[in-house]
Amino acid sequence: MELFFIQSQEHDSLPLAELNAVIESEGFNCNIRQIRSGLVVADSIDSDDFDYVYKRLTERLAYTHQITHVLLKTNLKELDSKIPTFDWNSIIEDTFVVRVKTYDSDSDVVAIERRIGGLILENSKNLKVNLTKPHVTIRIIVYKDDVYLTCEDYILNKKYFQDFKPHKRPFFHPGCMSPKLARCMVNLSRIKEGQLLLDPFCGTGGMLMEGGLIGARVVGTDIDWNMKNGSAINCEYAGVKDFKTYKVDINELKMYELCDAVVTDPPYGISTTTGGRDDLIFKDFLLAIKRNMKDDALLVMASPHFVDIDQFLSEVGFEVLERYEIRMHKSLTRIISVIALVD
Repeated sequence: MELFFIQSQEHDSLPLAELNAVIESEGFNCNIRQIRSGLVVADSIDSDDFDYVYKRLTERLAYTHQITHVLLKTNLKELDSKIPTFDWNSIIEDTFVVRVKTYDSDSDVVAIERRIGGLILENSKNLKVNLTKPHVTIRIIVYKDDVYLTCEDYILNKKYFQDFKPHKRPFFHPGCMSPKLARCMVNLSRIKEGQLLLDPFCGTGGMLMEGGLIGARVVGTDIDWNMKNGSAINCEYAGVKDFKTYKVDINELKMYELCDAVVTDPPYGISTTTGGRDDLIFKDFLLAIKRNMKDDALLVMASPHFVDIDQFLSEVGFEVLERYEIRMHKSLTRIISVIALVD
């Protein structure tokens, strides 16, 4: 069985990297095939696992807009003849709508929607079209001459990433990371449900919220009492259940339980507190966090382009597995690094 992903075009490589990381962390058995930038198919999913895989991916992914269940792949010439081959009453309960998206194609979207909607009605019983609140959405993706006829069973909660932007939370501080990027960083850490995720510079709690919402146990520390308390307020507001926050200087960090992943955005710039250590806070952080990570744990961290963290990584005993650049504005590019302990 197959799933079709329409991914965000906000970044050239993060959406696919996030998808691969989630599939790896969840242990899903499937093959990933990129049709073109922003269009991906996951195939060879076992039918017994399909519903859970589909649902879990919609719960976790941030840089994906839509995930749909592939009913068939065909071409524009044969699309109409394929419609009668389906038992549409087994797929659609009562109402439906057909939506078409085209890529590198000049096909008439409205014409296809009307034609296929009519054919479904002709080859089914007691179904109706509902353009506003359909029970089922049939999505047709046209790429060049290829056509993917799909059904949307689960819908990603894209509204969450708008409603939980930093300035809309109870506790706010300038320089906060967007929930979409924070969720992506959490996913890149390969954290699993029930595992322990640590953010040693928790700030307003963005990483903790995203880790908690996908089922991880989360712990946040910060040198600032205000941030420590603000993180807790935001976690409660988001509905995160299993979280703890502490006021701890990074040099004094000692976890009661070694963590399965570290996801963090260490402080830098005039709006943050580094305790007077500036760039050296990265080395202090790496030395401290190494003592508190499991051997197979990953560290996912953001850093500004003007700080060379590689000199500290090699010195302390870490290696970079993946790296992504995100231009924030003309004076700042964020570097997202996925880092592992050196054997």
